[in-house]
Amino acid sequence: MSNTYATLLLFLFLFLFPLILFTAASFAADAEQGKELHETHCKACHVGMSGGGEGDLLYIRDDRRVSSLTKLENQVRRCETNLELKWFEEDIMDVVQFLNTHYYKFKPTP
Repeated sequence: MSNTYATLLLFLFLFLFPLILFTAASFAADAEQGKELHETHCKACHVGMSGGGEGDLLYIRDDRRVSSLTKLENQVRRCETNLELKWFEEDIMDVVQFLNTHYYKFKPTP
């Protein structure tokens, strides 16, 4: 292996690899932020739809519409569009993360 090639590999490992890891971690969904968005924008409508309580009956009922992580994301997007919230992508994913962590417990798709 040439000295230049070894130097390049060392550079990639020491500098670019941590940068990639840091960037990926910064885009991870935030369930706490999702909870805040849900409380502010979603809960009142869901309480009305479920006849009172905390509004979580929509998530825990036996005949719920959402049956996968993909369908959960699609439903959050539908609600965001219908309410004209104009959320960023990370806001949508934060709400998905909150709902999945607290109610649905779907495994991530590979």
